[in-house]
Amino acid sequence: MHPRDRLLALAIVCVWGINFVVIKVGLAGVPPMLLGALRFCLVAFPAIFFVPRPRVPLRMLLAYGATISLGQFAFLFYAMAVGMPAGLASLVLQSQVFFTVGIAALWLGEPVRWHNLAGMLVAAGGLVLIGSGAATGTGGMSAAGFLLTLCAAASWASGNIVSKKIGPVDLLGLVVWAALIPIVPFALLSLWFEARRASPRA
Repeated sequence: MHPRDRLLALAIVCVWGINFVVIKVGLAGVPPMLLGALRFCLVAFPAIFFVPRPRVPLRMLLAYGATISLGQFAFLFYAMAVGMPAGLASLVLQSQVFFTVGIAALWLGEPVRWHNLAGMLVAAGGLVLIGSGAATGTGGMSAAGFLLTLCAAASWASGNIVSKKIGPVDLLGLVVWAALIPIVPFALLSLWFEARRASPRA
């Protein structure tokens, strides 16, 4: 691996970690569903006027937006709003690997090799330890937050499978145009659940 590639990988790790801290800060002043609507407005606009629509069937674009965008972030934001710490959220969300492997094996018929299972078992052991902390209230998080983060991971995994079915495509265009899909559902969820208790500042 070239030094440039190592630096890029390190940059991705840093952005990934900081992302969860920013979410936590955002949730301190904005309800989770409203934050989701605002997030995807900023993803879509003004980029949508400059990034061409990817050559993807509408149903696949809807499926991608509903899973990786709406499902993942609705569950994640709500999990963090009810007590999931930012650091643990970033770890537990990686359980999407288990869901992705399982769905890919069942739906796409992809093989699961022994070394894949060995690595997953080690990782699953760590996840069980984290989950036991949530169950006993000693891990700094709520059981609801832990379970909601697992739901977010399952949504992310479903989006991975949709992406696999889509095949090679302009990923920037896919992300930007799929960001249109969750804006209205997030806004409606916010009006339904959060309008009465949201502060005027939010």
